[in-house]
Amino acid sequence: MSDTPKIPQRKPTVFTIGNDPSASTEKPASAKRSPASFDDRIVMTADADDPFAATTSALPGMLEAEPRKRRFSFAKLAAGALSILVSLAVGLWIDSLVRDLFTRADWLGYLALATVAIGLMAFLIIIARELSGLMRLNAVQALKQEAIDASLSQTAKPARQVMAHLVHLLATKPQTARGRLRLKETETEIIDGPHLLDLTERELLTPLDREARGQILNASKRVSIVTAVSPRALVDLGYVIYESARLIRAMADLYGGRPGTLGLLRLMRDVIAHLAVTGSIAAGDSLIQQVLGHGLASKLSARLGEGVINGLMTARIGIAAMDLCRPMPFRALKRPGIGDFIGDLTPGASRTRTPEGDG
Repeated sequence: MSDTPKIPQRKPTVFTIGNDPSASTEKPASAKRSPASFDDRIVMTADADDPFAATTSALPGMLEAEPRKRRFSFAKLAAGALSILVSLAVGLWIDSLVRDLFTRADWLGYLALATVAIGLMAFLIIIARELSGLMRLNAVQALKQEAIDASLSQTAKPARQVMAHLVHLLATKPQTARGRLRLKETETEIIDGPHLLDLTERELLTPLDREARGQILNASKRVSIVTAVSPRALVDLGYVIYESARLIRAMADLYGGRPGTLGLLRLMRDVIAHLAVTGSIAAGDSLIQQVLGHGLASKLSARLGEGVINGLMTARIGIAAMDLCRPMPFRALKRPGIGDFIGDLTPGASRTRTPEGDG
């Protein structure tokens, strides 16, 4: 058996292919990179220019609802003049009717006078109730503006006034009894203005916000079910209008507004104006894809998908009404969004929908 020669092993080496083949990319072990600062190489993008850092308030259709500003218009002036003219015409007609009845028989004339007096008294009571409802709505809006102004002050006096006004407004609500008791315990404590406003919002409005969310969810479910099984589009439209008006009134009653018929019409006008401005009054393709996308549309019938969309639009109306009727803006508590209701209206879409958006 002959001895095989031992082949020497070559160590791995790195070669550089270039103009200078003699240059090697190997660096000596002793060579170390000196520390350097990268502050001059990093350019920070402003939040306003960063498309991935946009807040929900900057997205279209997700603004917080605000009441419309009351301005003078010639249409209101013409409507007022026409109303006065119609009232004078009705008064002259009633006067002529009573005189004619007196000429026929005295008892007919006295019966007509008693009827006119009862009707006039009932009309004045209705007017007083409507004016009282409008004044309560104005008081809620004034309190909201007062809370915004108090949040900019570092002293506790404006915040204490806001707290006292809110406690007086919600004194008849049994849901706020525990919160009013806790706020009374802080009278001797020194708390700065912003923190006192946050404490007031948490203690008084948390149970009301929870109940408001439940009312919005229940109304959305009813609209979704009714519009999914109704045979006519006219029935869908009528029920959506009825449920929306009922929901707006419930929001106002919950937060201490208690509007009359005129106040309800004003709130409905503000809600519709907000939805029209933000582009949320029509269910667009993005909302449909958000709910029915990722293969879910093939599992749902067309009527069921219509019901879900109508339910989500009812939820948007409820969120806008919540913004308008709430006596304090959302500061310490999270404002509910349309994404909070998608999982309840479409349980199968909770795994496929996009991240929650605002209403």
